Amino acid sequence: MNSFETDRTAGPATPDVLYAPNVEAVILTDDGIFPNNRRLPLMIYKKALNHDIADLVSHVQAIFADHHWGSSWVDGIYDYHHYHSTSHEVLAICSGQARVLFGGEHGLEQTVSAGDVIVIPAGVAHKNLGSEGDFVVVGAYPHGRTYDMCYGKHEERPAADRNIVSVPIPDSDPLYGSDGPLTEHWRV
Repeated sequence: MNSFETDRTAGPATPDVLYAPNVEAVILTDDGIFPNNRRLPLMIYKKALNHDIADLVSHVQAIFADHHWGSSWVDGIYDYHHYHSTSHEVLAICSGQARVLFGGEHGLEQTVSAGDVIVIPAGVAHKNLGSEGDFVVVGAYPHGRTYDMCYGKHEERPAADRNIVSVPIPDSDPLYGSDGPLTEHWRV
């Protein structure tokens, strides 16, 4: 784990939203069912957002849009394994808490709480194992890319594998822009 130090914010409209998070980068490889991503790590930003700020959902959507992560939505995380082969995804936990399994049945289990942000590379499976509180997530995709839904079915591959390697690396971290932890960890 390393720490991303910053005194920058997403802009004058959101001065109290972003914190300097603890950043964890984890490579999850093919488990035989889910391709995951052997090249790009799952990024977990612990305590990246001030979850006490009023209307955090709107602030997060604006920050994502400012950094070219679009097609945002507000919901939770599905309670079944799934992944996207045509896009990376960012999930900002705006309230509540959940246990999430990344990478398939024998993958990485993480408890995510309000203020945490997860950047999921194309191919990495994720599943909500249970949530509490008013669990609210804002999700988005780099440059508003179109995403697909894959479930670990044999017939999804090898097309999903080809899609995953062709997904471009975003030019910007969804929270911190061009100098954020994502651009540091997702170099090619």
